[in-house]
Amino acid sequence: MNKLTVVNGTAATLLFGLMLSGCVTPPLENEAPALVEKSEVAQDLEKLPAPKGRIMASVYSFRDLTGQYRPAPASSFSTAVTQGAAAFLIDALNRSGWFLPLEREGLQDLLTERKIARAVVEKRQKSGQTVAGVPDLFSSDILFQGGIVAYDTNIRTGGLGARYLGVGASEQYRADQVTINLRAVDVRTGRIINTVSTRKTIYSKELQVGVYRYIDFKELLESEAGVTTNEPVQQCVKLAIEAAVAHLIVKGVVDGNWQLKNPEDINSEVIRQYSESFVARNH
Repeated sequence: MNKLTVVNGTAATLLFGLMLSGCVTPPLENEAPALVEKSEVAQDLEKLPAPKGRIMASVYSFRDLTGQYRPAPASSFSTAVTQGAAAFLIDALNRSGWFLPLEREGLQDLLTERKIARAVVEKRQKSGQTVAGVPDLFSSDILFQGGIVAYDTNIRTGGLGARYLGVGASEQYRADQVTINLRAVDVRTGRIINTVSTRKTIYSKELQVGVYRYIDFKELLESEAGVTTNEPVQQCVKLAIEAAVAHLIVKGVVDGNWQLKNPEDINSEVIRQYSESFVARNH
């Protein structure tokens, strides 16, 4: 082997390694804050037919009931799923146009502010001013309860790799799953009107490429690059909650628990889409 051949082989291998590194290394750029994009399920919620009347609804909490923590090397004090699921639920209820969510999660803060407002009104009334009193709080008709009931890791794993003449690539993937349970409770009787469970799969993928070969006597070229893609867990929780709200509304319409403004809307595309999923699961 002459020196020219070694040099050309070295350059080609090094160039190939740099090309692989460039393919899997995404550019890091500062992104400006932006609104969270609406998912397809959120769009379905907004497309639901109008109800006969919006229902007063309360959400006190929607907790993480899994007790699951992030795997090592993450902090043992960091939970695997979001603790703000109640905010996602309130947003989905309001987005649907079927419910009027009432503030209950921060009820103590609300009551404190109302005490301050009453004190100001009483002071002004004593001074002879005509001031309207603080109105009563609305009471809810429906209470939404439930939570994140399961977070299963590694429900499906796999990978693929190949190496030729010291140059190779490998890919691994992992699938986790989060499960949501949502139930609607009649405040007057305590009866559970409907209950729905939804699940969403969370995908993670890792791609690695590398070069490992001798280019000359006692000269070793080694290069590695990789990239990992993890689907945001909070986004999956949000999607599962939105799907649960959509299914709960459609199930309530089909079962006659609440009514449409226009009864003919029972044949609308979005109602048919979600009602067919119930039929498919029951069979």
